[in-house]
Amino acid sequence: MYHQSFADHRISPYNPTPLDPISVKFLPDADPPRADVDFSAFDPAMTRAVEKFNFTGLRLRIQGMGGGTFHKRYEPKIGKFGEETPEYQVMFSSQVKQIEEHLRKKDWLEMAYIYWFDEPAPKDYEFVTSGMQRLKKYAPGLRTFLTEQVEEGLKGIDIWCVVTLRYDAEAAKKRRAEGERFWWYVCCGPKAPYCTLFIDHPAVELRTWLWQTWQRDIKGVLIWQANYWTSSAAYPDKPQNPYEDPMGYVSGYDTPKGTKKFWGNGDGRFIYPPTSAAVPGLSGDGPVIEPPVSSIRWEMLREGIEDYECLYMLRDLLAKRRDNLSAEQVKRYEALLEVPEDITSDMTTFSTDPAPIYARREAVAKAIEQLVK
Repeated sequence: MYHQSFADHRISPYNPTPLDPISVKFLPDADPPRADVDFSAFDPAMTRAVEKFNFTGLRLRIQGMGGGTFHKRYEPKIGKFGEETPEYQVMFSSQVKQIEEHLRKKDWLEMAYIYWFDEPAPKDYEFVTSGMQRLKKYAPGLRTFLTEQVEEGLKGIDIWCVVTLRYDAEAAKKRRAEGERFWWYVCCGPKAPYCTLFIDHPAVELRTWLWQTWQRDIKGVLIWQANYWTSSAAYPDKPQNPYEDPMGYVSGYDTPKGTKKFWGNGDGRFIYPPTSAAVPGLSGDGPVIEPPVSSIRWEMLREGIEDYECLYMLRDLLAKRRDNLSAEQVKRYEALLEVPEDITSDMTTFSTDPAPIYARREAVAKAIEQLVK
């Protein structure tokens, strides 16, 4: 039911096969040491995710990779073997080569991205670059992903996912020339006057965000979580009721129990639990098997993604039909691919009235209909 909600809103979860992972068993005593990678549970689940739900992304977990955040990190290790040992290197290599080969064979390689470290600080850049280069050394076809703005000290990254406040068009242009891609994200920041995901902002902001995404040739958007209903720090004794308290409170990062630090109103929360299970344990005996409840923001994000899809369709059709069109027709269709200033002129200047979006989407839709005739 949750996958269906994601699919209906044209959104891919991080992991479309949460109950059927790729299974990896390391064999350090083999000659030579190797990884035994089993796709028997993963393959049918992934096939269903693609064919039934049309998901387009797969956050790929790599065992022994290490990871962390700006707050804390952990070193790469396989069993008792650290990165500096030949046993680690040969087992890690065996694992990622098998995964790369299998995903390529199944035509899923382009969907996969390895998001193994989150928002590094400068002190982490050398560690992150080392991990990215290790992946590139053994499985260059696996795409690396990092939530950070472009920095000179970071290398080996295929997909940069930049918080919107820190997106630098000139830096992105240089990296695109080297074949790298850009996504971006909003989470606990930025706040006003940027487009955000918070409940207490105009709903149209999330839709406008996708027009800003198209405007900057950004290929993907990321929301850190959709069902963050409670904070173990803010609510250590019983779960938060997300209907009664809409705030996304900080958890993790060594936050003391009982501490209420604010991430943002509705942050991490786009879908809600069934009302009968708003607080676990209060819904009677047994599980509650009901679909999640959508938020207005969940619907606005879908609208924005559909706007982006319409622009993509128009661009694709124009490329295919260009030779059969007059110069004037081409010019008119190309103009529709530009984002009007009355929708958004820069990152902090945009309309909170949806009317300009409706007008532009109608014009784009009519152009699509003309080109498919």
